[in-house]
Amino acid sequence: MTRLGDFTLPLLDGTLQPLAAYAGKVVLVVNTASKCGLTPQYEGLEALWRTHGGAGLVVLGMPCNQFGGQEPGTEAEIADFCELNFGVSFPLFAKLDVNGPHEHPLYTWLKASAPGIFGSEAIKWNFTKFLIGRDGRVVARFAPDTQPADLADAIVQQLKS
Repeated sequence: MTRLGDFTLPLLDGTLQPLAAYAGKVVLVVNTASKCGLTPQYEGLEALWRTHGGAGLVVLGMPCNQFGGQEPGTEAEIADFCELNFGVSFPLFAKLDVNGPHEHPLYTWLKASAPGIFGSEAIKWNFTKFLIGRDGRVVARFAPDTQPADLADAIVQQLKS
């Protein structure tokens, strides 16, 4: 059975990061974009990370340019934007595809583990969120318009287990 720790992805600086490094943590995986109407969610994601990180939460940002070309920058530009505008300190990865023939295998697994509305697996927009339990398995999927603060109860529940 596949788990989060089975994947390795490059961080924004190109360093390969085995997701096994987050074993035993509660993980929130979010496909992000810097030029989207939902981009202010970075602030809420950072707040979750700062509030619950000490208890075992990790937020992982996965920049994606598949929705309206809303993540056009280079990895360095993404890093600068997120740090300067939202003080992002949680891990951000290199841009990846979340749908289609070049989608990253992480997203193939996430989508199959927690389909969206009416069983659709496709990611519909930026800031779709997947909550992963301490066992490395997907617990829930949240729509792009779900505000990070609205995930706090689900996160705390997972942190307690």
